[in-house]
Amino acid sequence: MKPSITIEYCPKCHWLLRAAYMAQELLTTFEDELYGVTLHPSEIAGRYTISLDGEKLFDRKQEGRFPEIKELKQLVRDKVNPGKNLGHSDVSVK
Repeated sequence: MKPSITIEYCPKCHWLLRAAYMAQELLTTFEDELYGVTLHPSEIAGRYTISLDGEKLFDRKQEGRFPEIKELKQLVRDKVNPGKNLGHSDVSVK
């Protein structure tokens, strides 16, 4: 079975659109590799985490920032299809 991504976001912080944008980017880039992306409104204020089958890939509070979309695509690619070329998204993120 293909892996699933969960984006848990704070609805009180109005981060739904950011989460939806990232979901759309991941589904477009990994349409053959992912089962789906779930958007999950968090009950914890300020939470924004991205997980792949329960494994945390990114946590806004730990990193002190939101992920860049290129960075997120690289994190997902490294787990679901390490050989996949991401084109312009393979440029290193600083």
